[in-house]
Amino acid sequence: MIRSTIRNVLVVLLAVLWLIPTWLVVVNAFTPTKNYTGTPRWWFDSAGFLDNVQAAFDTAGVGQGMVNTLIFAVVGGLVAVLIAAAASFAVVIMPVRRPGLWFWLIFLGTVLPLQTFLSPLFTGYARTNLYDTQYGMVLVYVALTIPFAFFVNRNFMATVPREVTEAAQLDGADWFRMFVRIHLPLARSALLAAFIFQFTWIWNDLLFGITLSLSPNVRPVMATLADLSGSYSTVGPPVVLAGALVVSLPTVVLFFVFQRFFVNSLRLTS
Repeated sequence: MIRSTIRNVLVVLLAVLWLIPTWLVVVNAFTPTKNYTGTPRWWFDSAGFLDNVQAAFDTAGVGQGMVNTLIFAVVGGLVAVLIAAAASFAVVIMPVRRPGLWFWLIFLGTVLPLQTFLSPLFTGYARTNLYDTQYGMVLVYVALTIPFAFFVNRNFMATVPREVTEAAQLDGADWFRMFVRIHLPLARSALLAAFIFQFTWIWNDLLFGITLSLSPNVRPVMATLADLSGSYSTVGPPVVLAGALVVSLPTVVLFFVFQRFFVNSLRLTS
């Protein structure tokens, strides 16, 4: 009884600690810039949210940044998940030599800190004309998200009974048909879970966005928000907070719509 009470109190305290900064962001995002005195407000006093959002879109191109990032997240996430699914199928289902070695070679892409890739990527992109291009950004996001998607899909493929593969072989199915018609449909839950993780990571990326892009028609949304944050003297904190609030909505909605797949993905990675 006492242990349960302590646990409930801790959960409530953690929820309050999370809600306080969220509440401050929302309240101050609704505060008109002209009414902002530099001290965070704790309650709504006027409705300036739409004006602040419009200022964020006009000043730093947040709207174009959201469009750019949507392209990167959808295309990059889908391509990475499909490549990872094919690699998982090969390692787990097909009779390849040393599957454990292949698993570790691919999975080691998640071990090194991402900062170690910045300098060689910037140099390579500058020399190959990939710098500040949409296809260059998609390429780097695909490469960076394949290892984790492979990890999720590989764990799922390992749960598929061998009898499924043997039955397909008896029916005369080749490996490609087996992958497309049997294992991909079976793995749709794992594929969607991996895609949601990849979409969220790409959407929230700042590091590679500010390193590998410059022009407004390529720059991801988090990079445009960083540019907006550097404009405090002209737009004010409420505009930055309103922009951040709008930018966070897609991933929040995605989580609430597909939250059961987040739970499933956590089971797959355990």
